[in-house]
Amino acid sequence: MNRIIKIIFLDILKNKIVLAYTLILALLSWSSFGLEDNSAKGLLTILNVILFTVPLVSILFATIYLYNSAEFIELLLSQPIKRRKIWLSLFLGLSLSMVAAFFMGAGIPLLVNAPDSVGIMMLVVGCLISLIFVALAFLSSILTRDKAKGIGISIMTWLFFALLFDGLVLFLLFQFSDYPIEKAMVAVTAFSPIDLARIQILLHLDVSAMMGYTGAIFKDFFGTALGLTVSFLLLCLWVIIPFCVSLKKFKNKDL
Repeated sequence: MNRIIKIIFLDILKNKIVLAYTLILALLSWSSFGLEDNSAKGLLTILNVILFTVPLVSILFATIYLYNSAEFIELLLSQPIKRRKIWLSLFLGLSLSMVAAFFMGAGIPLLVNAPDSVGIMMLVVGCLISLIFVALAFLSSILTRDKAKGIGISIMTWLFFALLFDGLVLFLLFQFSDYPIEKAMVAVTAFSPIDLARIQILLHLDVSAMMGYTGAIFKDFFGTALGLTVSFLLLCLWVIIPFCVSLKKFKNKDL
């Protein structure tokens, strides 16, 4: 299992797309801190990168990599290795490589320019977002054998969480504006890992105007400490649940 993880990890780190992704993250991060007068403005710029660029690259690259590795997976299945170990090794290899790319591209600038609780929180949340969307990529790729459909599912998943989810929340708010739905909005927020990540960071930055309606309610209802703990646990569940579902399907799938 460790050998498979090592092979995948080293193979991905040499991939030109991952190298370009790391370089772009580094350029955006260093330039954000270099061009702004204070680190808070640079942190907000990197926040947008974490919430939009990192999820898109993570889910797309992982989905394409899994489809391109179909022959390698079939070769592993022909060996006396349990399917659970194969799928877990693929997940760990991809996750570690995407986390390493994020750390080298955005993590190092964060630690150098914002070595406080906010910078560390952004680093942790960025790594979690990478893990979450790799897990969602595994689920997308196992749902269909068609590569085009799998990539389409991944793009639609990112599009829903990055853009459409907030629109859906606003629609619900307008439709049920006559009812006390604040507590319900807290529950709805749990269905978007990107919103949860935004709350994690902005609770530390204390920039309430950037949080949106659902984030403001989440903060007011739970309070800073409790809201942070709950959102962190929910982010962890967003990694575990999609991967476990994909693992169950992979065990029962006839390849």
